[in-house]
Amino acid sequence: MIKRTLFISNPCHVSTKFNQLVLKNKKTGEEKQTPIEDVGFVIFEHEECTFSLQAIHHLNLNNVAAIFCNEKHLPTSMLLNLESNDIQSQLFAHQINATEPTKKKLWQQTIKYKIRNQSLLFEHLRKPNEFLKRCAENVKSGDTTNEEAKASRFYWASLFEPLEFSRDRFGLPPNNLLNYGYAILRAGVARALAGSGLLPTLGIHHHNKYNAYCLADDIMEPYRPFVDRLVHDIIHDTQDYAELTTDLKARILSVLTIDICINDSTSPLMVGLSQTTASLAECFAGERKTIKYPEFLQSNL
Repeated sequence: MIKRTLFISNPCHVSTKFNQLVLKNKKTGEEKQTPIEDVGFVIFEHEECTFSLQAIHHLNLNNVAAIFCNEKHLPTSMLLNLESNDIQSQLFAHQINATEPTKKKLWQQTIKYKIRNQSLLFEHLRKPNEFLKRCAENVKSGDTTNEEAKASRFYWASLFEPLEFSRDRFGLPPNNLLNYGYAILRAGVARALAGSGLLPTLGIHHHNKYNAYCLADDIMEPYRPFVDRLVHDIIHDTQDYAELTTDLKARILSVLTIDICINDSTSPLMVGLSQTTASLAECFAGERKTIKYPEFLQSNL
C-alpha cells in the first residue's frame, strides 16, 4: 500500500481523534483529518508546529516517519520507533552478531548496485557510461579498491553538464536540491529499517559514534541515483533553483512514489524500501545471501 506524505509548512497543532491525525491551522482555525494508518511520512517545516503526546505516540505506533526541519527548512531529525516488530530482540541480535565477512559482502552488493544505477542513469541521459560499468564489475568484498570513489568522481563531473558542478553538502546549488532529496530518502530508509525490526544506528560500512543512522546511510546508496535523476530534470527545466521553494520540495518528495524495479517486480519506491530492508534482515539471520536492491526502469526515467 502506498502511504501518504503530508507536508506542513504553516503553524499547526497536531493531535489525534478516533485514530485520525488532526491538523489544526493556528492562524485560521481550520482543521483537517487524515487516517493515521494511511500516512507514511509527515514533514514538519514550520517552527511553530506543536504536538500532543498522544499524536507522537500514534505516529510512532504506525511507524510514520515524522521529519522535522530547521530554520532553513531542511530536514534535520525524525521520530524513530524502536518497537515496530514482534521479534525485535531476535532481529537486533542477528544484526549485532553479523560477522565482518558478511558485512563486507553486503557492502560489495550495495556499491555494485549503486554504481550500476548510476550507469543506467547515464545510459538514459546518453552520456558515456563504460567507465561506470567497469567500476561496478570491479567492486570487491568491502570495496577494498574503492570503486565507489572512482565512480563518484566520474559521475559528478558529468551528470549536470554543461553546468560546472562539484558535489559538496555545503556547496552551491543544486547541492541544496540533492541535500533535501537525500534527507527525505534517508528518512524513508530509516522508517523501512525500523519496520523490518532493524536498528538504523548499526551500519554494515558506515561507522560514526555521532551518527544515529549509519545503516540507513548504507542502504540508501543504491537509491541515491533516483534523487539525482529528479534533480537533473529540475535544473534542466527550471531557470531558478537557487532557492528551495515549496514547489521544488513537492517535486523532490515525489521520489517516494516513483516506480522502481526489484527482481522484475515493479512497485513504488517507498514499498521497495521495505522489500530491501526485509531482505537485509534475512541476510543478517542467515536466511539469504543477497539484498533486494532496485534497478532503474528506463521507461520511468
